[in-house]
Amino acid sequence: MRKNIKALAAGTALVGLLGVSGCSLWAPSRPKPAELGPNVPVLGVRQAWTARVGAVEDVSLDVHVNGNTVTLASANGEVAAIDARTGGDIWRAQLNVPLGSGVGSDGRWTAVVSRGAQVIVMDGGREIWRKSLPAQAYTAPLVAGNRVFVLAADRSVSAFDAATGYKLWSQQRPGEPLVLRQGGVLMAVGDTLVAGLSGRLVGFNPDNGTVRWEAPLASPRGTNDVERLVEIVGRTSRVDDSVCARAFQATVGCIDAARGTVLWTQQASGGEGIHGDAAMLFGTESNGTVVAWRRADGSRAWTSDRLRFRKLTAPLLLGRSVVIGDDTGLVHLLSREDAAPLNRLTTDGSAIAAAPVAAGDTLVVVTRKGGVYGFRPD
Repeated sequence: MRKNIKALAAGTALVGLLGVSGCSLWAPSRPKPAELGPNVPVLGVRQAWTARVGAVEDVSLDVHVNGNTVTLASANGEVAAIDARTGGDIWRAQLNVPLGSGVGSDGRWTAVVSRGAQVIVMDGGREIWRKSLPAQAYTAPLVAGNRVFVLAADRSVSAFDAATGYKLWSQQRPGEPLVLRQGGVLMAVGDTLVAGLSGRLVGFNPDNGTVRWEAPLASPRGTNDVERLVEIVGRTSRVDDSVCARAFQATVGCIDAARGTVLWTQQASGGEGIHGDAAMLFGTESNGTVVAWRRADGSRAWTSDRLRFRKLTAPLLLGRSVVIGDDTGLVHLLSREDAAPLNRLTTDGSAIAAAPVAAGDTLVVVTRKGGVYGFRPD
């Protein structure tokens, strides 16, 4: 595990934090997954198109959707906006630096973070500025209100003017000395900027960075830094002011983001985010179990061991299906009612690199090799 623990560097200055890869906390081997059996497509889905970007290994990738545009990035600095209706490029840019996280976009401004801890912003595929950060960032920037917000690994939150790169404000919150090398939570809820810091969701005034509220989903426990590691991981499920999220290997829970109060938490042992709607939440646990919780109180509706011992992505709730990728390049469509298999889709055999997304009527998944696949109902 220690070979996966790295010191974070901001430019040439060493930051006094350690970054821990989420996979480094897993055992070095796991039991062999059960055979899936033949695919019986209850729900008809066809591959509509394929596209490519560079390999996305070692990028904390968040595939961004704005209308019918899907924006994503590769490890070697390639950023592409793809039309989900056709799979064709809207624009494509090469930044010529290795990337650590991305993508954030509002449809015009697009932001990524380099492994050298620089936030890089483009306007319609044309780079317009770069600014150094105090530490690496593993969470995709948030672009909203003509501003770019960045959550860095030293638990600082910074705001920049999207057009000029001028730093508007920066706030840093104390926390445990270890951070997770995995995408966290940075989102807008009404007029509040919500960030995941350690085991808390924190609401900021986006205009000046002052803290409006803090809502703890989990607290550090244990006798050493690794055992005490607790982070909020993406993705999340938002319905109006209700925001539900996962604390890494600790809990799932929901908060009222208007008041900053915790509605409920339940113990859970997963490392990927959750998704859902006004009635249900869905998540994948560390052993490959898929779980459904009732949003109202967090009680379990069902669990499924069908994908046990597979390394699974965070889910996407899409109509009647819970869509989940695995580390063999398969995409599983399960019934939201009882996890019954509805279909199974194939890609290029490399791991699905990020949680699946929906753009219009197209399901989009990205593989570690840089394959981008668009699927549609028959």
